[in-house]
Amino acid sequence: MLNKVEICGVNTAKLPVLSNEKTMDLFRRMQQGDTEAREELISGNLRLVLSVLQRFNNRGENADDLFQVGCIGLIKSIDNFDLSQNVRLSTYAVPMIIGEIRRYLRDNNAIRVSRSLRDLAYKAMQARDALVNSLGREPKVEEIAAKLDLPTAEVLFALDAIADPVSLYEPIYNDGGDPIYVMDQVRDEKNSDRVWTEAFNIKEGLSKLGEREKKIINLRFFVGKTQMEVAEEIGISQAQVSRLEKGALLQLRKYV
Repeated sequence: MLNKVEICGVNTAKLPVLSNEKTMDLFRRMQQGDTEAREELISGNLRLVLSVLQRFNNRGENADDLFQVGCIGLIKSIDNFDLSQNVRLSTYAVPMIIGEIRRYLRDNNAIRVSRSLRDLAYKAMQARDALVNSLGREPKVEEIAAKLDLPTAEVLFALDAIADPVSLYEPIYNDGGDPIYVMDQVRDEKNSDRVWTEAFNIKEGLSKLGEREKKIINLRFFVGKTQMEVAEEIGISQAQVSRLEKGALLQLRKYV
């Protein structure tokens, strides 16, 4: 009882495991109209759904809901499995289970995407699966767009629109110690410690300049005026502005 884990009333600790030979035999019986064989195939492969659920365990979604959606993907894979292909059921079923769960997460996402955009994205995903089978590799977006006879940018936009949002607190690496999260890899160039320190040092350096040098630096680099415009405003020559500017910049470099 201590090891009992129930999802949707199913005791996952007691789920059966089917051998490949037994699976093939059940498929042959199912294709002859044996409904009990189909049910046994489904229950005998529920562990595939459980293994896929581990990929989505940090989404904050209800495990029972995801399990039921994953079961739909499993049933679809069983009903569409081709015995003539030299592949195991798990190889065929896992991508379909993942796809079903991802569709569920997208459709229930708080970020709403228009139906037409979602439909286009699903067509692109179907085209991608077809190209994988025909090419034997992951197709480029340009190839998917060509198959759909649509602009590449339009297909890319649709796929981006339904991409799952990633939490800043999603772990991306863990070697047994403290995990590294997405937020640890995100850098704000405008608000980093280095930028803040440089701004502080520049302010400190400006306070050490004379009033005229300070005004020249302000007009040149904060207002954006030319040396000639600064010269006219201050009432000195452009050559003097250039000389004073160079001296002021040399002084500032001591602080930055």
